[in-house]
Amino acid sequence: MNLTISGHHLEVTPALRGYVTSKLDRITRHFDQVVDVKVLLTVDNMKEKDGRQRAECNVRVKGRDLFAESSHADLYAAVDELTDKLDRQVGRYKTKSKDHHHVTAKRLES
Repeated sequence: MNLTISGHHLEVTPALRGYVTSKLDRITRHFDQVVDVKVLLTVDNMKEKDGRQRAECNVRVKGRDLFAESSHADLYAAVDELTDKLDRQVGRYKTKSKDHHHVTAKRLES
């Protein structure tokens, strides 16, 4: 899995990088076919302080791209919310991608 963490108007500290990495390990634990993960952490210059910290993530899995974003006053809380959203999306994708083909019933000829 390739993991890219970048910041926009923000310096990505080693503590923040470690926190994001530990949170995203939960996704790879549930689903091992993750190819690429790109995380963008942003601080917006908005007047209200509530949704100023934003985290977005693109996850490339086998056959599909998943995207989630989250805004919060605290960047760590935004990352928590982001990983919860991604975990739900990966879970849905995993159940949909399972092979649901059944063997057809044999006909009884009389």
